[in-house]
Amino acid sequence: MSPDPIAETVASLMPKAKAELTELVAFKSVADFEQFPKSESEAAANWVADALRTEGFEDVALLDTPDGTQSVYGFLPGPEGAPTVLLYAHYDVQPPLDEAAWATPPFELTERDGRWFGRGSADCKGGVIMHLLALRALKANGGVPVHVKVIAEGSEEQGTGGLERYAEEHPELLTADTIVIGDAGNFRVGTPTVTSTLRGMTLVRVSVDTLEGNLHSGQFGGAAPDALAALVRVLDSLRAEDGSTTVDGLTGDADWDGLQYEEAAFRKDAKVLDGVELIGGGTVADRIWARPAVTVLGIDCPPVVGATPSVQAAARALISLRVPPGVDAVEATKLLQAHIEAHTPWGAQVRTEQIGQGQPFRADTASPAYAAMAEAMGEAYPGEEMQYAGQGGSIPLCNTLASLYPEAEILLIGLSEPEAQIHAVNESVSPEELERLSVAEALFLRKYAAS
Repeated sequence: MSPDPIAETVASLMPKAKAELTELVAFKSVADFEQFPKSESEAAANWVADALRTEGFEDVALLDTPDGTQSVYGFLPGPEGAPTVLLYAHYDVQPPLDEAAWATPPFELTERDGRWFGRGSADCKGGVIMHLLALRALKANGGVPVHVKVIAEGSEEQGTGGLERYAEEHPELLTADTIVIGDAGNFRVGTPTVTSTLRGMTLVRVSVDTLEGNLHSGQFGGAAPDALAALVRVLDSLRAEDGSTTVDGLTGDADWDGLQYEEAAFRKDAKVLDGVELIGGGTVADRIWARPAVTVLGIDCPPVVGATPSVQAAARALISLRVPPGVDAVEATKLLQAHIEAHTPWGAQVRTEQIGQGQPFRADTASPAYAAMAEAMGEAYPGEEMQYAGQGGSIPLCNTLASLYPEAEILLIGLSEPEAQIHAVNESVSPEELERLSVAEALFLRKYAAS
């Protein structure tokens, strides 16, 4: 059997893809402008806009979203009467964390051990390149058979909701028959996967105050209420003895009935240290895809180096709660805030502030688009069938799009398989996965147009 021309074309374009991803990764496009210059994000947005113009997109625009960032939009017309497909990715990235812990500089795409390392290489600048590769392969083999809209978000990692609010204010902009979100990932390398559910999330900042100012721990300790100790008590109340999340009134016993995640494989993927137990009950898939999970993201308190013998007057923490499908994130936020207030000891003054929120998502996997994607992935990954998995993370835009366009079919694919280590140091992308998923997306667009 002769090679598929789409696959051949994508293979021939991989050197260009690597060069483009190198350029895109070089932008320090972290949408936290207290840490990184806004100019870096603006430069990345302009790079994406220029790439769309080069591919013949019309109406290319930098959209100023309400959170102070920019999303990039473009429209590529297809044949008359063809369906419209919206392709999504984001060009903003997580901070690199400890740059010294990276084996190579985080903003320099570096090839090592068969993978390309760099912040955003998989999440989700690689998704931008995947969409470009798929469209180029179709243009070289008869043309793009659908109308295509592309939207590249500029603040997805911050959870500030800029694009969601912009879409709500301009609902006609992103209308589509099918939406492909390129910000998920295969269950593991070589296993073609669509993500059928996403947990939602809420971010809550907790502030505890007990004294007008810090006190000498020898003179006052033992009777003076310690704000840091009170905060520790509050945070501990959010976990059961086995480590599972316990928020008063929030259900945490749902089961996952799809693809399962073997515990040994999870321990390896998560790099759990020898002798350290996993937390929670049920299967791993239950815990990370179907149940709530609370995480303490940060605590404001004195560092060990330089600490003085003082009773602390104030302490703060930032808490993330992942909200499973079937649970309303607004209600979960209220329950979390009520739990924190109820479990604050000693009459300490406590304030909670919600600073980010996104609803969970569940896709309709019985739609024609899923049938077309299953066929396309089967061809792009010979001998493999498309799998359905959940994702513990959140893509708040999914629910916004599902609400605005209830008839649209939404599929989630992408490059963030476990080895990619997204959000961690040494993030990387598999070039083989980039190649195969680009082929799959191109074949999907062709099959979907013919369905």
